[in-house]
Amino acid sequence: MGSNDLKMPRFRAKIVCLMPSENDNCQDSTENQLNRVYQDYNLNNSRECALSVQGRNEIRIFAQIFQSMAKFHSLKVAEIRKETADCVSVVFEVPDSLKPEYKYIQGQYLTLKMKVGGEEIRRSYSLSSSPVSETELRVAVKKVQNGKGSTYINDHLKQGDVIEVMTPMGNFYSQMNPSNSKHYVLFAGGSGITPMFSILKTVLAAEPKSRITLVYGNKDEESVIFREKLAMLEKEESARLRVVHVLENPKQPIADLQKGLLTPEKVMALFESVIGVNGDNEYFVCGPGPMMENVKQVLEKLKAPKDRIHIEYFSAVIDAVAAAEKANATPTGKFVSKVTIILDGQEKEFDLANDGPTILDTAVGADMDVPFACKGAVCCTCKGKVMEGKATMTMNYALSDEEVEEGYILTCQAHPATERLVVSYDEP
Repeated sequence: MGSNDLKMPRFRAKIVCLMPSENDNCQDSTENQLNRVYQDYNLNNSRECALSVQGRNEIRIFAQIFQSMAKFHSLKVAEIRKETADCVSVVFEVPDSLKPEYKYIQGQYLTLKMKVGGEEIRRSYSLSSSPVSETELRVAVKKVQNGKGSTYINDHLKQGDVIEVMTPMGNFYSQMNPSNSKHYVLFAGGSGITPMFSILKTVLAAEPKSRITLVYGNKDEESVIFREKLAMLEKEESARLRVVHVLENPKQPIADLQKGLLTPEKVMALFESVIGVNGDNEYFVCGPGPMMENVKQVLEKLKAPKDRIHIEYFSAVIDAVAAAEKANATPTGKFVSKVTIILDGQEKEFDLANDGPTILDTAVGADMDVPFACKGAVCCTCKGKVMEGKATMTMNYALSDEEVEEGYILTCQAHPATERLVVSYDEP
């Protein structure tokens, strides 16, 4: 059984594709699987479903979604809790009428829309709560120097405030199954623990045969987010959960292996002495950019299967968004392109310099209701397709090589590369 991406205008969701073979022993009916797909992915809007059979060895389920899943709603802040000196976690109160829309999967994130100093900003923060073992909707936000969103949330947001919150999104997860017997290896750095905390709590609750090793890098003991809760979980689940703290400047005595940064040498040493390389390992990586690249480099050296490696780039994007928005990845030579944007069947045309604002920012400035969330090349909400001409992207953490070859771009990172460019948000 595999999965393909179902691409709809302003919407992306995974949908099951059944490929029975002679060795398969699949007991689920296509109707049951379809229902599970809609249940798993919050697809509870009005829809049409069509079933197409292509020979006896292939059954494909297609779905047409009439409304986009990604929507903003006004939610009240139910609780703000100080996690460390520079990090808070925030719980949102979800009315009963909206609870189906805020059903989420471990490892996903919320995008918040805020007014800061008269400017509307959007920031995406990973959920730290578990959809299986907890009922709350909680994100954690670490204060970043000069970060507008994180500073506002840490210093000014109060219980009872109302904030615009997009419904959950993200693909940083693997499907839970009670019969799984996996070894989840989680590498986190700093605020990268947020989705990991959601993942490990969910695995502990949903997969009794699976175990977890968490490698968590920080500056010192005081900077460890969820420190007490992690210690409590490790004590309660000592046979299934192991937490390895790696501290740059520890204040208490600690093993040499746990001192310093998560360099490639350190990561390899941890594999050799603590983690091990097994066929049942599944890897999740989230933290500062250099740390993630170091872990990725070691996993490639160990020939870990690519389909078992999951990398979440949000924490790196927090530090890179400002620079990325100013970066210029356009070709040598300045020119002005005639750009046409297609949205919901309507076209709007404007002039855009190849070294000017991004296609997304220009569309927003032209009062087009184009979809976007993180503006950091991660969430894929702003995906469009080049119908004519060419465009370049400053960064891309979300689109696959195949999608790029097909002409898809992240408009938050895209600049025209030809004097004529047509981009559609409506293409599947």
